[in-house]
Amino acid sequence: MLAYVTVGTNDLPRAAAFFDAVLGELGATRAMEFERMVIWSAGAGQPMIAAIKPYDGNEASVGNGVMVAINAGTREIADRIYNKAMALGAKDEGAPGLRGDDFYGAYFRDLDGNKFVACVWG
Repeated sequence: MLAYVTVGTNDLPRAAAFFDAVLGELGATRAMEFERMVIWSAGAGQPMIAAIKPYDGNEASVGNGVMVAINAGTREIADRIYNKAMALGAKDEGAPGLRGDDFYGAYFRDLDGNKFVACVWG
Protein backbone atom coordinates (compact mmCIF):
# COMPACT_ATOMS: atom_id res chain seq x y z
CA MET A 1 0.00 0.00 0.00
CA LEU A 2 2.77 2.49 0.83
CA ALA A 3 5.16 3.76 -1.82
CA TYR A 4 7.48 5.74 0.45
CA VAL A 5 7.74 7.61 3.73
CA THR A 6 9.77 10.75 4.37
CA VAL A 7 11.31 11.86 7.64
CA GLY A 8 12.67 15.33 8.21
CA THR A 9 16.28 16.12 8.96
CA ASN A 10 18.28 19.24 9.72
CA ASP A 11 21.57 17.54 8.77
CA LEU A 12 21.18 15.53 5.56
CA PRO A 13 24.77 14.15 5.42
CA ARG A 14 24.48 12.88 9.02
CA ALA A 15 21.03 11.38 8.37
CA ALA A 16 22.25 9.77 5.14
CA ALA A 17 25.17 8.08 6.90
CA PHE A 18 22.83 6.85 9.67
CA PHE A 19 20.30 5.36 7.25
CA ASP A 20 23.00 3.92 4.98
CA ALA A 21 24.06 1.79 7.95
CA VAL A 22 20.67 1.08 9.53
CA LEU A 23 18.75 0.32 6.33
CA GLY A 24 21.79 -1.53 5.00
CA GLU A 25 20.84 -4.24 7.53
CA LEU A 26 17.89 -4.93 5.20
CA GLY A 27 20.00 -4.77 2.07
CA ALA A 28 18.58 -1.34 1.24
CA THR A 29 20.75 1.13 -0.64
CA ARG A 30 20.38 4.67 -1.90
CA ALA A 31 17.90 4.62 -4.75
CA MET A 32 17.85 8.36 -5.43
CA GLU A 33 19.77 11.40 -4.22
CA PHE A 34 18.89 15.05 -4.55
CA GLU A 35 20.20 18.23 -2.95
CA ARG A 36 17.54 18.13 -0.21
CA MET A 37 16.69 14.40 -0.05
CA VAL A 38 18.09 10.87 -0.10
CA ILE A 39 15.82 7.86 -0.73
CA TRP A 40 16.59 4.22 0.18
CA SER A 41 15.07 1.08 -1.30
CA ALA A 42 15.47 -2.66 -0.81
CA GLY A 43 14.45 -3.36 -4.40
CA ALA A 44 12.12 -2.52 -7.26
CA GLY A 45 8.51 -2.21 -6.18
CA GLN A 46 9.41 -2.15 -2.47
CA PRO A 47 8.37 0.72 -0.16
CA MET A 48 11.06 3.34 0.28
CA ILE A 49 12.25 5.60 3.11
CA ALA A 50 13.56 9.10 2.48
CA ALA A 51 15.35 11.64 4.67
CA ILE A 52 14.56 15.17 3.58
CA LYS A 53 15.31 18.75 4.49
CA PRO A 54 11.91 20.50 4.62
CA TYR A 55 11.02 22.27 1.38
CA ASP A 56 9.63 25.29 3.23
CA GLY A 57 13.11 26.06 4.61
CA ASN A 58 11.99 25.76 8.23
CA GLU A 59 13.65 23.44 10.73
CA ALA A 60 12.59 19.78 10.59
CA SER A 61 10.65 18.57 13.61
CA VAL A 62 9.16 15.24 14.64
CA GLY A 63 5.44 14.58 14.66
CA ASN A 64 3.94 13.50 17.97
CA GLY A 65 2.34 10.11 17.35
CA VAL A 66 4.07 9.61 13.99
CA MET A 67 6.16 6.45 13.58
CA VAL A 68 7.65 4.59 10.63
CA ALA A 69 7.38 0.79 10.82
CA ILE A 70 10.12 -1.12 9.00
CA ASN A 71 9.19 -4.69 8.05
CA ALA A 72 12.34 -6.50 9.17
CA GLY A 73 11.25 -9.93 7.95
CA THR A 74 12.78 -11.79 10.90
CA ARG A 75 13.39 -11.12 14.57
CA GLU A 76 17.12 -11.45 13.97
CA ILE A 77 17.05 -8.66 11.39
CA ALA A 78 14.85 -6.51 13.66
CA ASP A 79 17.49 -6.95 16.38
CA ARG A 80 20.30 -6.07 13.94
CA ILE A 81 18.51 -2.91 12.81
CA TYR A 82 17.87 -1.84 16.40
CA ASN A 83 21.44 -2.62 17.50
CA LYS A 84 22.92 -0.77 14.53
CA ALA A 85 20.73 2.26 15.28
CA MET A 86 21.79 2.22 18.95
CA ALA A 87 25.47 1.93 17.99
CA LEU A 88 25.07 5.00 15.76
CA GLY A 89 23.58 7.15 18.53
CA ALA A 90 19.85 6.54 18.16
CA LYS A 91 17.62 6.81 21.24
CA ASP A 92 16.03 3.67 22.66
CA GLU A 93 12.22 3.79 22.57
CA GLY A 94 11.64 0.12 23.46
CA ALA A 95 14.08 -2.77 23.33
CA PRO A 96 13.43 -5.65 20.93
CA GLY A 97 10.77 -8.05 22.15
CA LEU A 98 7.29 -9.45 21.81
CA ARG A 99 4.32 -7.15 22.17
CA GLY A 100 1.24 -9.30 22.43
CA ASP A 101 1.19 -12.81 21.03
CA ASP A 102 2.68 -12.33 17.58
CA PHE A 103 4.16 -8.87 17.14
CA TYR A 104 7.90 -8.40 17.63
CA GLY A 105 9.14 -4.84 17.68
CA ALA A 106 12.34 -2.89 18.32
CA TYR A 107 11.73 0.86 18.78
CA PHE A 108 14.18 3.73 18.34
CA ARG A 109 14.43 7.39 17.41
CA ASP A 110 16.89 8.42 14.72
CA LEU A 111 19.42 11.22 15.16
CA ASP A 112 16.75 13.83 14.35
CA GLY A 113 14.20 12.35 16.78
CA ASN A 114 11.99 10.57 14.23
CA LYS A 115 10.46 7.38 15.68
CA PHE A 116 10.89 3.98 14.02
CA VAL A 117 10.09 0.37 14.81
CA ALA A 118 11.79 -2.60 13.17
CA CYS A 119 9.06 -5.23 13.35
CA VAL A 120 7.87 -8.70 12.45
CA TRP A 121 4.46 -10.34 12.73
CA GLY A 122 4.33 -14.00 13.64
